[in-house]
Amino acid sequence: MNPNEQMAEALKQAKRIAVLSGAGISTASGIPDFRSRGGIYDQELDVETILSETYYHRHPKTFWAHFKTIFHFHAIRQYEPNPGHLFLRELEQAGKQVTIITQNVDGLHSRAGSSRILDVHGSIHTAHCPKCRTTYGLEHLISEEIPRCGKDGFILKPDVVLFEGMVKHLEEAFEEAAEADLFLAIGTSLKVYPVKELPRYSKGRRILLNREATEMDGLFDIVVHGDIVETFQAVKASW
Repeated sequence: MNPNEQMAEALKQAKRIAVLSGAGISTASGIPDFRSRGGIYDQELDVETILSETYYHRHPKTFWAHFKTIFHFHAIRQYEPNPGHLFLRELEQAGKQVTIITQNVDGLHSRAGSSRILDVHGSIHTAHCPKCRTTYGLEHLISEEIPRCGKDGFILKPDVVLFEGMVKHLEEAFEEAAEADLFLAIGTSLKVYPVKELPRYSKGRRILLNREATEMDGLFDIVVHGDIVETFQAVKASW
């Protein structure tokens, strides 16, 4: 069997699937991955300084100006789930227990209809007031140049995990990786700690689908280097 057929067979047999998704799954929705043209690291900004806890607390107004540019707030309403996101929902609809551990902050897995999602890097769609903890949605963040709390005027903090911040749902993510009978990594370079360690905890079969090779390819039983949407279409065709 070729790798696509091997993936199809493994997915058919699996009952409990842990999915680790990275920026690569959202490129077909028009969102650049971190290092491609227009991505976070292609904007001539020191993003690891600007998108940090320290920078937010010291320069909150400048932080928000850069934050909205880096995350393409001008186009944020245009992004829609693509067939890669929808394929994962279809696995769930087929009766499989699917948990998506996503490094993405775009919310597209939720919009695709997946029900169990661990947003380990948070969400771009909400922000909260550091003083009173009131949460505000995307419309408020878009409508104000520098989003502030309507109750006390504090500048809001986005619910994205910033550099120097703590990854969310980490213990639960490692539990899911360990207990699933199939671990599927999609569109991730597996470079960001601690999430990159998740495949090491998997006791089941491991599949990697990524456009380019990673340093951790050797950990996986099945490795496919290719386009995510095209690969999933081929997998569905072989079922």
